[in-house]
Amino acid sequence: MITVGDVQAHPLHQVHRLIEPGPVILVTTRHRGIPNVMTNGFNMMIRHAPPLIGCVIGPWDHTYTALRDTGECVISIPSGELAETAVDIGNCSGQDVDKFQEFGLTPLAAQQVRAPLIAECFANIECKVADTALVGAYDLFVLEAVEAWVDPSRSHPRMLHHRGDGTFALDGEVVDLKDHMTKWRHLL
Repeated sequence: MITVGDVQAHPLHQVHRLIEPGPVILVTTRHRGIPNVMTNGFNMMIRHAPPLIGCVIGPWDHTYTALRDTGECVISIPSGELAETAVDIGNCSGQDVDKFQEFGLTPLAAQQVRAPLIAECFANIECKVADTALVGAYDLFVLEAVEAWVDPSRSHPRMLHHRGDGTFALDGEVVDLKDHMTKWRHLL
């Protein structure tokens, strides 16, 4: 491996381990009347207003067909307490398993979409597909948040982040730099 000073080359197929895109989320759908949930670690905020979220969901995922057919989903954000459950959800397919029953998840009715919220998650974001232009090439769905819910009893949940190699990190200390956000006050 080539080294330059105190740095060394890093394999390109592992770049995702350097720039973790967002927290581990659970994506719920309801297709043909059947609810399903998948684990997703490739997601990102795209825009503030309207709130747009990018989410990579490929044709190998059972959720892909549901999302393409219905045009809607819920992004449920689990805290670290659900880490093992989130990983286990990702290790099976909704084609074979009722994941809500298998993992003891409580579905809650959403207001804007048919996909369920997950009661055990500290936040749920109801989404509609806003753009599929990048689905064919990159499996990237652009979702617009149309309603959002949080559990007010959980003021500082620790989100789970996949490090790309089977290990995970939990959010740590919160650093408040609001007074430094002079250019972006409108976002506070």
